[in-house]
Amino acid sequence: MYMKYFTAIYMAPVESTNEWMSKPEEERKADSDKMMKDWDTWLKEHSENVLNSISLGKATRVSANGVEDAQNGLMVSSYVQAETPEAAAELFKDHPHLQIPGATIEIMEARQI
Repeated sequence: MYMKYFTAIYMAPVESTNEWMSKPEEERKADSDKMMKDWDTWLKEHSENVLNSISLGKATRVSANGVEDAQNGLMVSSYVQAETPEAAAELFKDHPHLQIPGATIEIMEARQI
């Protein structure tokens, strides 16, 4: 079977992010340092399949009504390769992102349009 490509979208409830941001900076730094170490370890273990990961910044919403600031639960995206959607999902079952309360990772097959 050949490899397919998938986009993984890392999400967390806006409330969880806001609660985390309300913590003292010292505590956030310690949490962030631990999470980054865990992410680095995870990425090394899955380097054959994870082609890239990008952090998603502040959201701006464009609609028929115009442009406005927006908040959503999108945090990071990764582009991965795997044989099946199930195999792609299996890569993420122990991802450190899931330590965030309410966090999820959504996997979608990526096809050129």
